[in-house]
This record gives sequence, C-alpha cells and structure tokens, in this order.
Amino acid sequence: MRGLLSHRVLSSVLGLVGLVAAFVLTTAVPARAGESVFIEVTPNSVQAGSRVTIRAGCDNSNNRQAQVTSDAFGGRVMLRPDNGFLTGSTTVPGNKAPGDYPVNLDCSNGNTASTMLTVLNMSQPSKGPATGGGGTAGGGRGAGSLLLVGGLVAVAVVAGVGARRKSGSRV
Repeated sequence: MRGLLSHRVLSSVLGLVGLVAAFVLTTAVPARAGESVFIEVTPNSVQAGSRVTIRAGCDNSNNRQAQVTSDAFGGRVMLRPDNGFLTGSTTVPGNKAPGDYPVNLDCSNGNTASTMLTVLNMSQPSKGPATGGGGTAGGGRGAGSLLLVGGLVAVAVVAGVGARRKSGSRV
C-alpha cells in the first residue's frame, strides 16, 4: 500500500511539473536574433600600438555595414556582416596618449551604441625577466650540470647495488 501511495504522489508531482513547463513554453515570447544594439572592443584595455577587434550588433540591420569612430584609433572603421554580427579590426597608433576613449557605433538604420577603450602606454622592458642562472641551459659547468651528473651517478650506483644483491642471492 505504501509503494502505491508514493507512486501516486510521484505521478502527481511529475504531472504538475509538466503542466508548469507547458505553460512557460507557450507563454514565453521567443527572442528574435539580432534585436539588440551593442558594441564590444576586444581587448578593452590595450597597449598603444596593439590591434583590437570590434564586434557589434545593429538590431535587424546586421546584414549591412556600420561605422565605428573613436579618437583611440584616430578615425573610422567600417564593420562588415559576419555570421549574424558586424565585425572589424584596427590598430591603436603606437604614439597614442594613455587614457579612456569612447568608441561609437553608428548603424545604417540610425541606431547607435558606445563603449570605452582604455589605451595604455607603458614602457617596454629592454631585456627579458631575471628568472635564474640557467645552469643547465648553457655549455658551462653550472650547479645545474653538476646536479644532473650527480643524479645520474646516484641512479647508476643504486642499480649496480641492486643487481649485485640479486646475483649474490643465487650463489
């Protein structure tokens, strides 16, 4: 009797969940692709002299070109349709002063959007980072070379002692 009761409860709960799911699915308004206006710049913080990629959406006009303007890259960039979005790329000039620059999208249907691009102008290091002596990298006899040779000798000694013990127990 108890198993039958829990089966009925489970059936009722599953039926209720099914009704709620059907209600949600039939009353939800499906989102149509391309119904938003946005602009993205990747990366959004960039070293002067670096390349950026721009991706945008112009509502239902993603099949037509759009224009992007910004003082960060000193002019305009035309975005072209690409798999349902508008895309393009440009290079920030190497002498661009550091700061935050607005990037403005002008769609062919009159819609607009904007975002910010941060330009960095940090000095570049003149040599690589100091990461250690590199004793095993060069041809000289550094501490790394001695450790490598010592390790190989230790392995050989252990292998020899093990082989001698095995042969000694047979006699």
